[in-house]
Amino acid sequence: MPNPKRRHSKSRRGKRRAHDALTPPNLTTCSQCREPVLPHRVCPRCGYYNGREVIPVKE
Repeated sequence: MPNPKRRHSKSRRGKRRAHDALTPPNLTTCSQCREPVLPHRVCPRCGYYNGREVIPVKE
């Protein structure tokens, strides 16, 4: 098994981890109730998607 001969510096470690940061989810607003919703999903509050009711929601 190959093992590293020398220690990797902190900057080299940081360069490797540069793309590991978490990004917040992208949110859009529902066209019916103006609630924040994940894109391309049915609104859980009103049940609408793309301007029409997909799921009947009990109020």
